[in-house]
Amino acid sequence: MRETIREAILNGTLAGGTRLIQSELATKLNVSNTPIREALRDLAGEGLVVFDPHRGSRVRTLDLDEVRELYEMRIALEPLMVRRVMGRITTEQLDRADEICAELAKTTELAEWSELNRQFHSLFAFDDDSSRLASVISNLRDSASMYVALSLGVNSSRQAESNEEHRQLIRCYRDNDIEGATEVTVQHLRATLADIEQAQEQYGG
Repeated sequence: MRETIREAILNGTLAGGTRLIQSELATKLNVSNTPIREALRDLAGEGLVVFDPHRGSRVRTLDLDEVRELYEMRIALEPLMVRRVMGRITTEQLDRADEICAELAKTTELAEWSELNRQFHSLFAFDDDSSRLASVISNLRDSASMYVALSLGVNSSRQAESNEEHRQLIRCYRDNDIEGATEVTVQHLRATLADIEQAQEQYGG
């Protein structure tokens, strides 16, 4: 249920600002209110849905100032993560990253691509529950998830460009190239932000 609603948000079927009325969604999807309520709660945790105590749930709208801050923080912090992960990432993790790259290249579904993209980047995270850096970056990535989908929607070539950046990143990690991995990571983030800003100009007025 969560994935059905999530896909509708990411592919634009449920546009930013759309009210999410539990009873209507339950009727449309032929389920009870309980799984809808649980799905909306999970999606709120991802940053895709917001709760208004007076108006109920709605799809999150694009706030350009917020997204710029998200990406500025990621651009500042993710190079630190590269340095931590570089000496610890395993061959098995990199092989899995290659597998995800192949899946990313095949899919034409925006929601599926976004989920695979999330899985890909999670492989390059410092796996330590006590790490504040890992926790902060994980939260920033979750908050940016809907904006990633938006950037793909406005730039038809961005998906292929992102796929190539993913492959470059894997090569840098296999070569233990900290500077190269940092450069690719920052380039990846800046390109996504630029497309989000373009999307705001086109659709945000």
